Amino acid sequence: MARRSTKEDLIKAGIQEINKNGIHGFSMRRVADACGISCGAPYKHFGDKNAFIAALYGYVTDQWQEAQEKILEAHPGDLRAQIVEMCVGYARFLMEKPHFRALLTMKDEAFDSAYQCLRGELSGTTVRLAGEYCDSVGMDPSVRKRKIYVIRALIYGAIIMFDNGELSYDDEAMEILRYNIAREFDLP
Repeated sequence: MARRSTKEDLIKAGIQEINKNGIHGFSMRRVADACGISCGAPYKHFGDKNAFIAALYGYVTDQWQEAQEKILEAHPGDLRAQIVEMCVGYARFLMEKPHFRALLTMKDEAFDSAYQCLRGELSGTTVRLAGEYCDSVGMDPSVRKRKIYVIRALIYGAIIMFDNGELSYDDEAMEILRYNIAREFDLP
């Protein structure tokens, strides 16, 4: 079995560190300790804390990008199916990788001002597909903006409901989410 790289080990440990201690309690030293390496090693690989956190975002983005490619390949040429399945896929991704959610919801002004675009990359394909679909059926730009807001609210609302036990995370709940996202594109 091939050994992962130290850099990948650091990234995975960094995600766990943010999940456990949040961004304000984040410690590069604990990340290094978790990997069994010197406290200077993370700096050797990433430079500083912000660059390290940016690498964590990059890792999550790469994971989601792989999942998106599979969704798009499963529905070639069908924008509506792509957008609906992309939304459902994103909810599944966030539920099945809960350690990524801590990274996605962290708030740090110093980091946010320098790297705010990294969070947006995760939803970029969804927003693009929704825009293309709305354009293809002649929806007004203000309607498109509202629809993107509603479908994102459905995704994040479902995640919260799954987490707090208000809704079971199962196939039936995902069908409810799928139905409501698809239905949004039928509404004016």
